[in-house]
Amino acid sequence: MPDVRLASSQGKWILLTTVLGSAMVMLDSTVVNVALPRIGRDLDADLAALQWTVNAYMVTLAGLILLGGSLGDRYGRRKVFVLGVVWFAAASLLCGVAPGPTVLIAARALQGIGGALLTPGSLALIQASFHPDDRSRAVGLWSGFGGIGAAVGPFIGGWLVAGPGWRWVFLLNVPLALLCVPVALRHVPESADARAHGRFDVLGAVLGALALALLTYALIEARGGSAVVAVTAVAGVAAAVAFVRVERHRADPMLPPDVFASRQFTAVNLVTLCVYAAFGGFFFLTALQLQVVAGYSPPAAGAALLPTTALMLLFSARSGALADRTGPRLPLTAGPLLCAAAMLLMLRVGADADYLTDVLPALLVMGAGMVTLVAPLTASVLASVDAGRAGLASGINNAAARAAGLVAVAALPLLAGMGPEAYRSPAAFDAAFGRAMPVCAGVLVLGSLLAFALVRRPGPGCRRPECRTHGSVAAPPLEAGGRG
Repeated sequence: MPDVRLASSQGKWILLTTVLGSAMVMLDSTVVNVALPRIGRDLDADLAALQWTVNAYMVTLAGLILLGGSLGDRYGRRKVFVLGVVWFAAASLLCGVAPGPTVLIAARALQGIGGALLTPGSLALIQASFHPDDRSRAVGLWSGFGGIGAAVGPFIGGWLVAGPGWRWVFLLNVPLALLCVPVALRHVPESADARAHGRFDVLGAVLGALALALLTYALIEARGGSAVVAVTAVAGVAAAVAFVRVERHRADPMLPPDVFASRQFTAVNLVTLCVYAAFGGFFFLTALQLQVVAGYSPPAAGAALLPTTALMLLFSARSGALADRTGPRLPLTAGPLLCAAAMLLMLRVGADADYLTDVLPALLVMGAGMVTLVAPLTASVLASVDAGRAGLASGINNAAARAAGLVAVAALPLLAGMGPEAYRSPAAFDAAFGRAMPVCAGVLVLGSLLAFALVRRPGPGCRRPECRTHGSVAAPPLEAGGRG
C-alpha cells in the first residue's frame, strides 16, 4: 500500500513533479490558439496549416492516451511519466525552431505522443504514491494547480507572442522539463501494477489514431474536392471500421466494446462528443476572432478568455456537490443550453468590440455553462461502470472529448465557408465566424436533448470523482483507476 504523506518532504516533491508535468500539457492546450495568427503570418501558413497546428497534436494525444496509461501500469509509472516529459520537451524544442509549417505540424504530432504518456502518468503517480488518507487532498491540489495553469495559460501565451515571439510558447516547456525530470528521478517512488497482463493493443491504438488523422485530413482539405480527399475519406472510414473489428476480437483491447453495454455510459459519451466538439470549435475560432476581427493584441486576447476558466476553478467542486443531490440529468441538460446561449452572444463580437459589453457577457455565460455540466459529466461517467473500470471509463471519456474537439476544428471552418486565407481578412473571417457560432450552438442543443432523453440518476454507492476542481476547456478531467 502506498504510504507517502502529503505533509512530508517527499510528498511535496511528488506533488510538485506531477503539477509540473501536467502543467506542460495544460499550458500547451490553451496557449497555442492565441499564437495562431502570429504563427500564420511568420510562417506564411494558410488556414489549413493553422488547423493542423492544433489537430496534429490532438490526433496523437486522443489516439494514444489510453495506451499511455497502460504502459505506465506495466513498465513503471515514474519511468513512463519521465519518458513522456522528455519526449514532450524534445518535441516542443522542435516546434520552437521549426522553419516552416510542415516541420511545426510534424513536431506537434510528436508532442501529442509525449502528452499521451505523461497526462495519465501524472495522476497515476499520485494514486500510487500517497497514503489513502491523503490521496483525495493531493488530487485536489494537483487539479487545482493544473486549473490555474489552464487559466493563466492564454495570458502567458499572449504575452510571449507579443514579446519574445510565438516560438517561446513551445520553448517554455524545455526549462519546465529540466526542472521536472531530476525531481521525479530523485523523489518519486517507482510503482507498477502487478495485475497488468496481456499484450498491448498497439494495433488498436495505431488504427484509432490513423482513422482520426485521415478523417481530419479529408475534412480540412475538402474545400478542394479532389480525388485525393475522397480516397483519404474512404481510407479513414475503413481504418475506423478496422479499429472497431480489432477491438471486438482482441483478448485485451484498448477500448473494450463491452463497456458500452452500459446505456448510461454510452449516453454520457454522446453528450461529451457534442459539447466538446462545440468547445473545440469555439475556442479555436474565438482566439482568432478577437485578434483578426476585434483587433485585440495577443495578451489582450489571452486575458479575455480568463473568466471562463476562472469560473470553472472557483465553482466546479460546488457544481459537483449540487449534482450529487439533484442527479446529473438537470445539469447536463441545462449546461449545454447555457453554453449555446453564450455562443449566440458571441455574434456581438465584431470589429472594435468592447470587452465589457460585448465579450465578457458571453464568456461569463460560457463559464457558467461549463461549471454546470463538466463535474456532473465526469461523475456520470464514473457512476455508469464498475468501480474497477473507473480509470478506463474516464480515459475513454477524455479521449472522446479530444477527438470531438479535433473533428470540430477540422470541420467547422469548412461548414462556415472559410477560405484558405480567411484569417488574413477581417471581413471574411467575421462573416464566417457569424456562421460558425450558430452551428456550435446547435450541436450543444443536440447534446442537451440527448442528456434530457438518455441520462438517468445513478444508483447508490457508485464511484465519485476524486478530481473535483477542474479548469481545462479541452477535455473532462482524468480519474485514476484506483490501483496502487
